[in-house]
Amino acid sequence: MPACLLSRRSSLLLPLALAACGGPPPNYPTLRYDYLPPIRLNVASVQVRQDYVPSGVEPDVSPLDPAQPVDALRQMAADRLKPFGPAGRAVFVIQTASMIRDGDTITGTFAVRLDIYTSTNSRVGYAEARVARAHSGHIDDIHQLLYDMTKQLMEEMNVQFEYQVVHSLHDWVATGGAVPAAVQQQPLETPSPVPAPVPLRP
Repeated sequence: MPACLLSRRSSLLLPLALAACGGPPPNYPTLRYDYLPPIRLNVASVQVRQDYVPSGVEPDVSPLDPAQPVDALRQMAADRLKPFGPAGRAVFVIQTASMIRDGDTITGTFAVRLDIYTSTNSRVGYAEARVARAHSGHIDDIHQLLYDMTKQLMEEMNVQFEYQVVHSLHDWVATGGAVPAAVQQQPLETPSPVPAPVPLRP
């Protein structure tokens, strides 16, 4: 009999059995970052490139994370990076999004890079951000632990990423709102002189 096959008598233990068999964990809120101020870039488009691919096998434990690190980084790029220019492009590169377990220690490491390209496809600048966090000790609920670690790492990443972009790519960060269209101005025409009244003859 398969280890994950449940009897009627054990149906009340379904949530625990699913977790033990690698089934889906309970619902967790999706991590979003649209409550933070957008980073407006002087480019016409923003793209995302994923250079890191989780192995999905031990010691990688990211498949057990209710908030997949790669998805969280993609969401950050979608929520915060806004094109605000007439030409060029920005490429958000996911370099690392790992969750590695070694015994009772889990280490999370996220690293990203933002490249700026001109309309002629020449890279003219970049900014990099990296954050890391580790948990050591007994693990009661690995799903909750990984979710909390990812949430904390992403909070740190948002701060680090914005700082690096503003300082390394300041010439490509748009400030203020959209430039309003120029008001068409024309000189006022000089009014024609009003003719003097003609006296009435008796």
